[in-house]
This record gives sequence, C-alpha cells and structure tokens, in this order.
Amino acid sequence: MSAHALDHDLDDLATLARAALVREIDRSGAWDADPVWREAFAAVPRHLFVPYYYVGVLGGFERVWGEDPDPQARERWVRGAYADAPLATRVRDGVLVSSSSQPSLMAKMLTELEVRDGDAVLEIGAGTGYNAALLAHRLGDDLVTTIDLDPEITESARQHLTAAGYHPTVITGDGARGVPERAPFDRIIATCTLTSIPRAWLAQCNPGARILAPFATGLIALHVRDTGHAEGRFLHTPAYFVPLRGETRPETPEAELLGGLPRRVRSQELFRFLLTLTACSLDPYEAFTLFERENQPVRERYGITVNGERAWAWLDDPEGPYAWPLP
Repeated sequence: MSAHALDHDLDDLATLARAALVREIDRSGAWDADPVWREAFAAVPRHLFVPYYYVGVLGGFERVWGEDPDPQARERWVRGAYADAPLATRVRDGVLVSSSSQPSLMAKMLTELEVRDGDAVLEIGAGTGYNAALLAHRLGDDLVTTIDLDPEITESARQHLTAAGYHPTVITGDGARGVPERAPFDRIIATCTLTSIPRAWLAQCNPGARILAPFATGLIALHVRDTGHAEGRFLHTPAYFVPLRGETRPETPEAELLGGLPRRVRSQELFRFLLTLTACSLDPYEAFTLFERENQPVRERYGITVNGERAWAWLDDPEGPYAWPLP
C-alpha cells in the first residue's frame, strides 16, 4: 500500500486489523463460554481509544501516534492498536501510569464476569475507556459506570468514548470507595491490581453479585453473598496490572532474600504468585516449604474470603490449615 493510499484508507486498514484481532482472540478461546463478546470486539474501534501509545526502546519510551506526519508511522500506529498486546498509554517520569490491557485478556475477564442482560456494572480503572465501551456495547450505556482517580484519565476516556459513540457514566473519584450514587451493582470488574478487597464494593452490590479483580498476580472471582460477605477462587489466568491508585503493592522478596532457595523455584511463576499473595504472612523459606509440600499448587487452589471486617486468603479450603490474613 502506498503512502498516498494509506492516507485515505486508515479506516479500512483499521477494519481489517480489527477483524484479524477478533480471529486471533477466537483462536485463543478467551470467549468460548460467552461468544456474544465477539460482537463487541468486532464493533468497537480500539484505535479511537489509543490515539497514541508508547513502546519501549533502549533508555525509555517512544511515542507512536495517529497524527504522525509519516504515513508509514501512522500505519504502524493502526497495526499496533490492534495487536493482541497491552499498550502503554500514560508514562510519567519514566513510570507506567496507565495502559490498555491485552485484548485477549480483556475478553477472558469480560467472559469470566458472567454478565447477563440487564446487569449494572461498575468498572474500577477507566483506562482509555475501551473496556467501558465493550461493556456499553453489550449492556447499553445506562448500565455501565467507570471510575478513575486521575481526572486526566477520566477526561480522555470520556472523549474517546464519545468519539466511538458510547456514553456510559464516567466518574472521577477513588475507586476503592465505589460509586454509591450509582449502586447497587450486579457486577464489579477492576482493571488494576488490589492488595485488599474494598468493603465498600460489597456494600454496593446486590446479593449474588460477582466481583472480578486482579490480585497478587492472578484474577480473583468473588461471589457476593450479602453486604458483608464474599468468597471465591482464583482463575488459572496470570494477570499483571498497575496497582489501584492509593494502595501499596506488597513487595515480593528481593533476589538476595531468595538466595537460599533452589534456583529452579526462584523465578517460578506460581511460586512468585504465592510469595505476593502471602507477602505479609510468610517468609520466602516458609512459602517454599509450603509450595513443595503441596506439590506446587496452581492458582485455582487458592481463594479469598471476606467476612465482615475480616478477610483472608487460603489454599484449598477457607477453613483449612493454610490461611493468611489480608488487609
């Protein structure tokens, strides 16, 4: 395609790239349990939500944007917007602040949210607005609320949503407090990593609601029994997100603290998940001993329970011998 033709055909290129992305997510099986999501991903134009993004280069980041005077650079921007990959959308002082998640992971999370027609959904972490647009396409604008602490993020998300033809409620505020004026919710989905389960979310949920959120390096799916009780297990899917603003991510031990452990386990993904989940309760050697004793447990064996003011993570059984308090 010539540069001149590309200037006139960016929309066509975006349509073709979007269709290719949908086929790729199809092959991944992400929405097999709820293929209606395929329609949303096929319809919502992701490139309108990432008018620019950053790619890592030696020594920092390079901005890729849709208004680049170079036609080949604009083509690169469109193709990158529809890659099945996360995109860094805000970088501050060299630190990633906000991103657009990998589309296949978004599809997996939306499927695991188990939405039904008529469900009211709260999204914690507005990001670019793309996830809210997918929800609004499925459920309608009136049933979708998204919140973020950063007014720059919410303003740009609102602009992107308007450009794409979607108008869910966009709120600037502390996501940990929920949005009581829009409650009750049937589903809550977070696109940022938690270190605790905000009790305000439970109070704003209908009985039987589902909460899906990144926690440690996994995804926890909680069933809300009532305003003070929720419980659920982790999905098998790894998940790495920026932390919920205002929370402090638990630190996994530095390499020197892991030095006494066998090399084969130090960077083992499931072991690092256990280290993060139990950061306030187990030292690395205790975690390693448990990990080996229990035959290197997969994520699905872990869960979280919230009961009033008490919350804890557990292995296999909420009332079993392996339980760790959470904030």
